[in-house]
Amino acid sequence: MEDYLEIAGKRFRSRLLVGTGKYRTPEEMVAALDASGAEIVTVAIRRLDLDDPGKKTLLDFIDWSKYTILPNTAACRTVEEALFTARLGREVTGSNWVKLEVVPDPKYLLPDPIATLEAAKTLVGEGFVVLPYIHADPVLARRLQEAGCATVMPLGSAIGSGQGILTAEEVRIIVEQASVPVVVDAGLGAPSDAALAMELGADAVLMNTALAEAGDPALMADALRKGVEAGRQAYLAGRIPKKRYAAASSPAEGVPGRPATTGGNG
Repeated sequence: MEDYLEIAGKRFRSRLLVGTGKYRTPEEMVAALDASGAEIVTVAIRRLDLDDPGKKTLLDFIDWSKYTILPNTAACRTVEEALFTARLGREVTGSNWVKLEVVPDPKYLLPDPIATLEAAKTLVGEGFVVLPYIHADPVLARRLQEAGCATVMPLGSAIGSGQGILTAEEVRIIVEQASVPVVVDAGLGAPSDAALAMELGADAVLMNTALAEAGDPALMADALRKGVEAGRQAYLAGRIPKKRYAAASSPAEGVPGRPATTGGNG
């Protein structure tokens, strides 16, 4: 059976979304995107130099026939900035998809829940496919789903921190209540983090810094791809429940010379 990630009626085979910021060179970015197997690539519209039409931007290095370009509103601090950037992104890319980010705090880079919900409602009303980046807040996630967002994207930990998933319990609740795909975004630093997110039931993960700042971005991208695939398979397979005490993996009954209560691995 094919296992697709479906967002707003569009199907994807890969459950790894990747960003395009922080790479040392465009060539490293292209190699990492290719190795990741990703089909959705995010681009920060506010960080593109659009004043000089003759000057190349990172959009010129991306194969548009291969990837779904997802404009994002990174670096926007207010609702007004996010709305303007989303509309600009639609003009630049021709896509009505937007990763919505409203982050007023320059130190901790935590998203503004009130502004995010307000901006999301406006953008949905304008026909955008909205993928909002949020703190791992189950109540906010539910409100955004009710507002018509195509996904919810709870953070694992602080943006670019590589701390992994510090919000596991909240992510579990969001997954349990979700009526749209859940994409864990921010703070993941290694394949094990990606695998854990998928094991928790997330539909996908989005990673940028973990690739861009790795010693070998392409090699890390390949490892992250495998981590996502392994985590998804484990979730679908169904892991064993955690128990307080040991449980023998082979039955003790019928073993000559041993009491029925004795067991061991085998």
